[in-house]
Amino acid sequence: MEAFQRRLSIVLPERQSAFLWGARKTGKSTFLRQVFPGSLSFDFLRTDLLIAFTTRPALLREQLLARSPAELALPVILDEVQKVPALLDEVHGLIEGHGLRFVLCGSSARKLKRGRANLLGGRAWRYEMLPLVSAEFPGAADGEGGKEGMDLLRALNNGLIPSHYLSVNPRKSLEAYVRDYLKEEVFDEGLTRNVPAFSRFFEALGYCHGELINHANIARDCGVDAKTVKEYFQILCDTLLGRLVLPYKKRQERQVISKAPKFYLFDVGVAGAVSRRRIVEPRGDLFGRAFEHLVLMELVAHASYSELAYDIHFWRTKAGAEVDFILGDGEVAIEVKGTSRVDDRDLRGLRLFGETHRPRLAIVVCNETADRVVDGIRIVPWRQFFRELWAGRIVS
Repeated sequence: MEAFQRRLSIVLPERQSAFLWGARKTGKSTFLRQVFPGSLSFDFLRTDLLIAFTTRPALLREQLLARSPAELALPVILDEVQKVPALLDEVHGLIEGHGLRFVLCGSSARKLKRGRANLLGGRAWRYEMLPLVSAEFPGAADGEGGKEGMDLLRALNNGLIPSHYLSVNPRKSLEAYVRDYLKEEVFDEGLTRNVPAFSRFFEALGYCHGELINHANIARDCGVDAKTVKEYFQILCDTLLGRLVLPYKKRQERQVISKAPKFYLFDVGVAGAVSRRRIVEPRGDLFGRAFEHLVLMELVAHASYSELAYDIHFWRTKAGAEVDFILGDGEVAIEVKGTSRVDDRDLRGLRLFGETHRPRLAIVVCNETADRVVDGIRIVPWRQFFRELWAGRIVS
C-alpha cells in the first residue's frame, strides 16, 4: 500500500490540531504513520487501551505529560477516537493548557455528535480520507501511469479501498467488509434499533444505487415508513459510507426535477458487492453505472483534497434528459458514458443544459481513445479527463 502516493495533505502549524475521518480500511493509519513517523500514537482498536482509557480518561493526560518536550512537539495521534468520546475533554485541556497538537482519527463522528462529545469548538481542522484515486497510482505523478496506473475493470470490480484493489480474492474481502463493517459501524454503535429493517434497506440499495431516490417505494420494501428510510440514508452519509447528490436548481425550471436526490456508496467496489455485480467487459449497462460512480469518486476526492470544496449536483428534466454531474455553480457540466463511441444522442442532455445555463466547460467522459470536440462539447477519454482534473484544468 505504501506504493500509493496519497493526495491528502495534512500540515499543522503550531497549536493546530485536526480530525481525520474516513471509512474503515481507506488507509488512514498507514497515511498517518508516513506523515508523522515520530509521533506518539494510541490505537483504540487495541482492547487493553480501549478498556483502560474508557475507565479512566485522565490516563491520557498523565501519560503524555510524562513524555519529553521533543516527543510532545509532534502531533499526538489518537486512532479510532470515536470509541472513547470522554477523551476529547482531556484533549481539549491539553490543547489549551499545554499547547499540544493532536490528530484525532476515526471512521465516523456520528457517535461523538449523538453523545454530545466535545468536538473541540473549532480547534481542530477537519480532513477526510477517501478511497484511492487515479492520481495516487504509481506513474500518475509524471503523467504516464501506463501498466502501473489504475486498471479500470479491476477498480470497478474490486473497488478502490487499497487492500481490496490489491486483493487476490476481492469478492470475499468485499463480502466480509460489507457484513462486518455494517455490523460494527451501524448496529454495534446503536445507530439504529431495527436491525432487520436496516438490513433490508441495505439490500435495497442494490437496485436504487445511483438512481433517483423514491423513499416511499424503499420504505414499502423495508417495512418501515418513509421518514425512517430518510434517516437510514442519513446514517450512511454521517458514517461516511455514502453521499447524497442533489439536483441542480440554480433557477426555477418547471420541467426540471428539483427535489429527489441520488445516493452513491462511498466506494464502487462496495456498491458492487451490495448489488452482487460483476463486470467482465468495458461495455453494457452494469459497466456504465459503475463507470459513472467511479467518475463521481474522483470528483469528490478532488473537491476535498484540492480544498476547492466545489458542489457536485446532477441535472435532469422530467422528460428524461440528464447531465450526470454539474460542478460548482454550473461552470462545468459532465456526462459520463461507458462507451467507446459517443454518438449524437449522448450529447442531448449537455446541449439542453447549455441552452439555459451556458457552462464554461461541457464534457463527455468516456472510453474513447482520443480527445475530440463536437459543437463545443469535449469528448474526453477517462484517463485524460482524470489527468486534467488533478492538473487543475477542469476546476481551479
